[in-house]
Amino acid sequence: MNRGEILWLGISSGVMGALVGGMMLGIGMDLIVNGQPWGWLLLLPAAPVSAFPGWMLARKLARQL
Repeated sequence: MNRGEILWLGISSGVMGALVGGMMLGIGMDLIVNGQPWGWLLLLPAAPVSAFPGWMLARKLARQL
């Protein structure tokens, strides 16, 4: 494992986490603002779910060791 792999892990997990969490946050907020209480099911777990892709990428890189 070298420095470049760790750098790309951070970049890719940040981008993927922002996309997943941002989409869930945006759709959940839109539903809540429009009177749909189901939006809370997307809004509340958005932060923990956005960390999941980065965690999976880190496990994959750690398995290579």
